[in-house]
Amino acid sequence: MLDLIEYLAMGAFLGLAAGTSPGPLLAVTISETLQHGKWEGIKVAVSPLITDLPIILAVLFVLSHLASSDFFIGIIAFFGASYLIYSGTESLKFKKDSVELNVEKKDALKKGVIVNFGNPHPYVFWLSIGGPIIFKSLSIHIWATVLFITGFYLLLVGSKVIVALIVEKSKYFINSNYYFSIVRALGIAQIIFGLTFIKVGLDSLNLI
Repeated sequence: MLDLIEYLAMGAFLGLAAGTSPGPLLAVTISETLQHGKWEGIKVAVSPLITDLPIILAVLFVLSHLASSDFFIGIIAFFGASYLIYSGTESLKFKKDSVELNVEKKDALKKGVIVNFGNPHPYVFWLSIGGPIIFKSLSIHIWATVLFITGFYLLLVGSKVIVALIVEKSKYFINSNYYFSIVRALGIAQIIFGLTFIKVGLDSLNLI
């Protein structure tokens, strides 16, 4: 039971960090909300539910051919650590008034899908972090996998939806001290989580 809760919490944390960190999809979510209202922003927020399935399946296919190699698992863990530490560092460097909001009007959902397909972050995340976690969760119980994915997308999409709702009510929230503090706190957490991936990599390569 504790293992299941751990995977749910892990997915929720990673989803929250991904959902609130500055990036192309968040910028489009905010822009659409400011220009065309909350429902257009929400359409962008839910676009990962459309784009990520083929990405996840492709990554799992690749990883299934590497899962028996401790060397490749170790290398992937180091990539995951690098991604989390880089993402966390970028969040710590995030400054107010730095979110670009100038986006031309198009269909919001279509725009979100295009932006997310062209965004390298989902590919890197699922290859170096999400995919290995899914494989590990499958060795515990299928419900661990279900809860991890549920927690991840609930918070990934949910946090962007909440941002859209708040931005419509208070257009200055995205450059407020509250949002700034949340991003920095999640950045520190991502760095700490990245350090644990370094340990996984070292274990897999028999370096400790």
